[in-house]
Amino acid sequence: MIERIEHLGRELAVIIRASFKKDGIEFFTPNSYSQQIGYMNRPAGYVIAPHVHNPVTREVQFTKEVLFIKSGRVRVDFYSDEQEYLESTILGSGDVILLAYGGHGFEMLEAAEIIEVKQGPYAGEADKTRFSPITTDQVRLK
Repeated sequence: MIERIEHLGRELAVIIRASFKKDGIEFFTPNSYSQQIGYMNRPAGYVIAPHVHNPVTREVQFTKEVLFIKSGRVRVDFYSDEQEYLESTILGSGDVILLAYGGHGFEMLEAAEIIEVKQGPYAGEADKTRFSPITTDQVRLK
């Protein structure tokens, strides 16, 4: 299953649930995203031709992150660019999320292992603005 979190017509996140399955290949992001995410299901013996990636100059304005939930359960809280809380969802083992725009925060509902992929180079504290999280009684699960 694919879920999209949107606010005012802007996609904040794409969630690929562990249960998602289809044959072939599908990308879930538009070509304009600086981080692309897709899914591939190929049979044994299928060959992807060897290749190299050519140098292409790209301009990245926003950090997009991809999180792979290896184990555990994680609540993701979504915020607008103005730091207004919007909604939350829960991710479990095998779920993948691309965080595209807006703000986000996390609470580990169980001990969790997470693999994170994002653009570099890392800009340190200039890379993000931190703000106060919501309280448990404010959570609105999608």
